[in-house]
Amino acid sequence: MDDRLPDLCDNHPDAVRWLPIQWQDFGAVSGFEGRIRTVRCYHDNSKVKALLATPGQGQVLVVDGGGAMDRALLGDMIGKSAVDNGWAGVVIAAPVRDVATLATLPIGIKALGVCPIKTQKRDWGEVDVVLTLEGVLVTPGDYLYADKNGVLVCAQPLNTVSDVD
Repeated sequence: MDDRLPDLCDNHPDAVRWLPIQWQDFGAVSGFEGRIRTVRCYHDNSKVKALLATPGQGQVLVVDGGGAMDRALLGDMIGKSAVDNGWAGVVIAAPVRDVATLATLPIGIKALGVCPIKTQKRDWGEVDVVLTLEGVLVTPGDYLYADKNGVLVCAQPLNTVSDVD
């Protein structure tokens, strides 16, 4: 699954939307894909925790943390829950914590950075809403493809077989 995104961009230029964010990898898996679920939250990861505790069936959770870099929206316990429940990955526009443990988990985790401070628990946030990350729409039910080159989203599943050099 290494370096698939350049081929997907070459083979499907009109279908893919690139999220122009310099993501950092935190899980043990760098290449992952799946149908998108979303959470929008600010300083509260209650909805993230609740959703990742449900059967993921190979889906990917995309989280908009509202630009806050002073609270981690995912740590070791929620990351392990995502693995145990069959999620393919989590893409978080916010920080994570417990990064040494996250690095051992067999799941894709991309985030903006690290913060050791946990969130509040007030059950705030929205689930399965359309997100806008750096001007790109991320819609629940769309598909996400990720590797070390970044993150792509698109409306339909793509043929991921490379035929372009």
